[in-house]
Amino acid sequence: MKSYKLGLLFGVSAYGIWGLFPLYWPLLKPSGPVEIVAHRSVWTLLVCFIALALLHQLTPTLTLMKSAKTFFKLALTSLLISINWLVYIWGVNHGHVVECALGYYINPLIIIAFGVLLLKERMRRLQWLSVGIAVVGVLVLTIDYGRPPWIAFALALSWGSYGVIKKQLAIPALQGLTIETLISLPFYGGYLLLLANQGKSHFGHGTGLTLLLVGAGVVTAIPLLLFNGSGNRLPFTIIGLLQYITPTLQFLIGVVVRHEKMSVASWIGFFIIWGALITLGIDLVRSSSSGNDRLTKV
Repeated sequence: MKSYKLGLLFGVSAYGIWGLFPLYWPLLKPSGPVEIVAHRSVWTLLVCFIALALLHQLTPTLTLMKSAKTFFKLALTSLLISINWLVYIWGVNHGHVVECALGYYINPLIIIAFGVLLLKERMRRLQWLSVGIAVVGVLVLTIDYGRPPWIAFALALSWGSYGVIKKQLAIPALQGLTIETLISLPFYGGYLLLLANQGKSHFGHGTGLTLLLVGAGVVTAIPLLLFNGSGNRLPFTIIGLLQYITPTLQFLIGVVVRHEKMSVASWIGFFIIWGALITLGIDLVRSSSSGNDRLTKV
């Protein structure tokens, strides 16, 4: 029971920190999204290296890069996580926090779709129902926006694709993120050096902003470590339900803190999607109680 409570604390903390990210990224202005992501990646790598060294897992992690197949897949996940971070930070810093939240709300449904299309899994009835309801919600929001919610789609698809590949690799999150940021180091490190050479870097221009840019790596790594701690102590069902903490906090920040406008149609669209997620949550609980917490293999 003590282990369960500790896992719950870790899980709520991890998803809570991820949900509060929209409050952090605007503090890094006037740095642009690419500069912010570059600092986030570089400083995350440093924090990951320190964590792995303390856990005596640094050498085994670097050994994973010897496999060409593993290296290629991690290079692909490195690209996907970069796309996700860039779109997310751009969206948050340009007044689209609610749409970013939408991306993470529909992400579980995207993962289910990937499971069916790529992993040949079969959906249960409630999962079909939840996907169908979510499609209606997205259509309502598309009509209201006057365009497809591209930011939400980009976030959901990049994160969903990232998750599918990482599932196939079966590498712990901390080790995977370390290699991914190491692979991207020449690109992001080179970009930061170029900015500094051109006198366009915001790093070092004010103690506060400099510390916040370094802190981007810390706030990226800490929830990941907490998530790892929760994954070893909590059942799949609880983790699956806790994930909705993140987009809910993002949504509240967008509406309450950033005062993003929500039309009647937008509210209707989100209520429909929340209905889809409740349906998915019911299926998750039922499947767990029956001992089947995954999609059925064909």
